[in-house]
Amino acid sequence: PMSCKSLVFKVPEPGFDPRGVDVDSNGVVWTALAASSHLASFDFRKCMDVNGTAKPDGSQCREGWTLYETDGPKLKGTQVPADFHYYNWVDQHNISGFGTNTPFATGSNSDALLALNPQTKEWIKLRVPYPLGFYSRGMDGRIDDPNTGWKGRGLWANYGTHFVWHIEGGKGTKGKIAHFQIRPDPLAR
Repeated sequence: PMSCKSLVFKVPEPGFDPRGVDVDSNGVVWTALAASSHLASFDFRKCMDVNGTAKPDGSQCREGWTLYETDGPKLKGTQVPADFHYYNWVDQHNISGFGTNTPFATGSNSDALLALNPQTKEWIKLRVPYPLGFYSRGMDGRIDDPNTGWKGRGLWANYGTHFVWHIEGGKGTKGKIAHFQIRPDPLAR
């Protein structure tokens, strides 16, 4: 407010169509790129020159952007991604057990929630363990009881309300909520 200066930062190509924004506890901004099947991070601390000539097209600070292409489905006979990342969320409190600040994207066309390990650039896919399709459009995490380990925390994701009846159940089928709890190992009690 003191400088009366606004900065615009546009996602660089090949990324496009940002949907949803969340910020990790280090101030890094994350956004899901719906049409290019990327999860993008923007770290303002990497910007070399934000006090120079303003660029109204938002092209300054390309060095602040990192694009992570998801490894979801491709359109038949092409390398064009078919997944649609409608929303993203950052796990600031290690609710998932994958680590603090783990970014997630909804995989609306891959029936999954996608978690990214930015250090290894590996994706972890969470799927509903039932033949029911999973058309997620939103997610969040919640800690109900921090003293009970993985049992007291979980991820919640919704089914999109528009197309639920196309998946299973026919017209009139209501949307559902999926609850994911990740054990630290398969035999954890």
